[in-house]
Amino acid sequence: MMKTIKFPKRNKWPELLTRPEFERNQFTNVVSDILSEVKLKGDTALFDFTEKFDKATLSSLIVSENEISEALKLVPEDLKKAIAIAKNNIEKFHTSQNTLEPIIETTKGVKCWRKNVAIEKVGLYIPGGTAPLFSTILMLAIPAKIAGCKEIVLCTPPDKNGNINPAILFTASLVGVTNIFKVGGAQAIAAMAYGTETIPQVYKIFGPGNQFVAKAKELVQQEGIAIDLPAGPSEVLIIADKTSNPSFVAADLLSQAEHGADSQVILLSNDENVIVEVNKQLEVQLAQLPRMEFAVKALENSQSILLESLENCIDFSNQYAPEHLIIASENPTKYIDKIVNAGSVFLGNYSCESAGDYASGTNHTLPTNGYAKNYSGVSFDSFVKKITFQKLNKEGIKNIGPAIELMAEAEHLFAHKNAVTLRLKEIQDV
Repeated sequence: MMKTIKFPKRNKWPELLTRPEFERNQFTNVVSDILSEVKLKGDTALFDFTEKFDKATLSSLIVSENEISEALKLVPEDLKKAIAIAKNNIEKFHTSQNTLEPIIETTKGVKCWRKNVAIEKVGLYIPGGTAPLFSTILMLAIPAKIAGCKEIVLCTPPDKNGNINPAILFTASLVGVTNIFKVGGAQAIAAMAYGTETIPQVYKIFGPGNQFVAKAKELVQQEGIAIDLPAGPSEVLIIADKTSNPSFVAADLLSQAEHGADSQVILLSNDENVIVEVNKQLEVQLAQLPRMEFAVKALENSQSILLESLENCIDFSNQYAPEHLIIASENPTKYIDKIVNAGSVFLGNYSCESAGDYASGTNHTLPTNGYAKNYSGVSFDSFVKKITFQKLNKEGIKNIGPAIELMAEAEHLFAHKNAVTLRLKEIQDV
């Protein structure tokens, strides 16, 4: 169960803020070898690795139209409707981010503006295995479509029979992704990074995965392939006051803990009774979880911390910079302005993390491991480049030209100065 720490001194906070270390360096050589093999052998390496890691012997890496059609029949109608609700909300929220920026006249005759241009080719990695994350397809493919990405490649691992989870295929089809490939793990990241005979090379790779996938994304990024975010174990921090509901808080902690043994969950409160009641609820609810084993291990690495005030709780949270922050209180809005480091924030007793994970409309691909201090979660902006434009007429270059000449000469860049001088002289001579 979660360890409880009471009123730690501030000089002890850094030690509490440190995430548990999970050895990842050991994966470097293994993943590096997989990347090299795919780069060298292409599809052949993908077939071999699929047989080795997924125990599946494939005749094709491509998911056929027939397989998609068959999968649509296997997904229950109520699940289809639930996915459609989530799709609608996610589309609404992300479409609102596609704004047209105004043209700004910085000086008379000098106009500057910015334009969104879609990243032409993007790759989406969708885990299968113990938790087939079809919801992540909504979170990644929808903003990619809104942005106007020309090519969206989706890779996901097959089961031992060579099949893809029907909900994954249904969701991909629903959002219009048709380039779907049966390949998982580090080898999928390699395929999208380098391209093979079957799988196109992409310019940016998105999506969660295990430690091998995370390491592969880290390594291909060093070779110039952009990725969505640095990856770490998923996490939630909950600030709960006396107006919180302990059973709700426990449920939220467990919903994060069931992701895996390395998931991070932290409870902060200024009321010791809240911590006691939440721990009681954890025991009750834990016994009913199918993924209890994962949750128990995650809780062993987690903690409840009693602090003097809710202001201290907010301060601690800002230093921790959680992926998910829940303010479990009847009056959470008064803390909004004080929150500066968090991936996504859930306000009030009815705003469970699961809402953001699935259907509220916000994106669930978020910075972990403290990266919320300097990274945003995935959004429409993740799928576009911002290209700046400027247009100067004769009046514009006359207005700012002398300043440019002086600055260029001060930096000893005389060709820069001359590019302006020639224009000014031409205007003067006319």
